[in-house]
Amino acid sequence: MASMPIDPFADIGRRAWIDCPHCHHGQDCSECLLGRSCSDHWQYLLSNSGTLLYLQCPSCTHLWQHDTHGGRTERSC
Repeated sequence: MASMPIDPFADIGRRAWIDCPHCHHGQDCSECLLGRSCSDHWQYLLSNSGTLLYLQCPSCTHLWQHDTHGGRTERSC
């Protein structure tokens, strides 16, 4: 399966430290497990609308929405 390209509006200056629901690339990282802002395991924060974040994983390029109010991942974009 071919991966999607990184969104052209993705900016390393806008990041979020939320686990990717597709590849879980930081699941065994000691920094991530402690809730710290790891320098390796972050997501592109493409945009937001209130508490709803639109994210893309730089590792697997997965796109999804995450609601910070409920702390739950919504659906793939």
